[in-house]
Amino acid sequence: MYTLRLIVKNALRHKLRTSLTILGLVVAIFAFGLLQTVIDAWYAGAEGASNTTLVTRNKTSLVFPLPLSYEARIRAVPGVTGVGYANWFQGVYKDPKNFFAQFAISGASYLDIYPDYLLPPDQRAAFLRDRKGAIVGRKLANQFGFKVGDVIPLKGTIYPGDWQLVVQGIFDGKQSTTNTATLFLHWDYINEALKKTLPRRANQIGVYVVRIDAPENAAAVSAAIDKEFSNSLAETLTETEKAFQLGFVSMSEAIVMAIRVVSFVVIVIIAAVMANTMAMSARERLGEYATLKALGFGPGFLTAMILGESLLLSLVGAALGIAVLFPFAAFLGSVMGTMFPVFEVTRLTVVQQVAAALAIGSIAAIAPALRATRINIVEGLRSIG
Repeated sequence: MYTLRLIVKNALRHKLRTSLTILGLVVAIFAFGLLQTVIDAWYAGAEGASNTTLVTRNKTSLVFPLPLSYEARIRAVPGVTGVGYANWFQGVYKDPKNFFAQFAISGASYLDIYPDYLLPPDQRAAFLRDRKGAIVGRKLANQFGFKVGDVIPLKGTIYPGDWQLVVQGIFDGKQSTTNTATLFLHWDYINEALKKTLPRRANQIGVYVVRIDAPENAAAVSAAIDKEFSNSLAETLTETEKAFQLGFVSMSEAIVMAIRVVSFVVIVIIAAVMANTMAMSARERLGEYATLKALGFGPGFLTAMILGESLLLSLVGAALGIAVLFPFAAFLGSVMGTMFPVFEVTRLTVVQQVAAALAIGSIAAIAPALRATRINIVEGLRSIG
């Protein structure tokens, strides 16, 4: 306790310097955590992917569709326990800037594969009954004020026309990382219109989502599905849902890498600032360290004093930076809307922030501690006065 009190008194000896150092640490730890949260948000879709779900798309490119007739053949592959399908819709709601994810799905077969979408049974039944029905995620409903019974007008881009959708349900996420910034509608509704206006585009879907019996069978089932359609006019590529999501992330890998590098550069810079602060403090106390050595205090005590002060400053700065990060991330997540459907500070990010603070405190104390333990008592005492 005596040593701890002495460490605190030393840290508060120059209040302005200490305050500015802690402020710098708060900003650095906060910035590091925020950038890591942005990276986590980028990978949220992949990290939340089920290990028993596969995605089958056109082997050439996701741009090219697959025949609707593939559904029955995929369902017959050994190891497959469920099949659904979806098309990216991309309708405009009032204004092009009101962008949010929209998928035309197969209905019950699609929802059965994603139990993380929590939809009340009566709303699910109403959605399945109504060909023009739609369900929206809680985050999307909060952002635009959608309520059950509302009519959502969408102007088609990929599928031309004016589409009137009736909100039949609002789903929540089973996990906090579940994407609830999405709208789902019936593909049958779109397909019926295409048969009349653009028959060549009818009965074509973007991807099949496939539920399998066990994660360890993913590779075998994927190969079996692709073999089923080899040498056909529309060959398939089947991969895990996580691999499928990471394919989109890889398109912006350079940006993610740049953000990751910047986050660590911030830590390196504040470590240098912290090291300079501790070096200044140690230089001012050379006489005191010499006196302590003359009184019989060993190198271990001096090292503990300097390391303790450095870690104290780092951890106080980290605590304040983490405390500020949570409300700011919540605010930023609400402001960004559907840009990042999942934007929250994870436990891993907090652990990384604490680890960064400990690293900063430890590194900053190395040079001052070595100087203090190696100081010559006579030379140190001469500096007094």
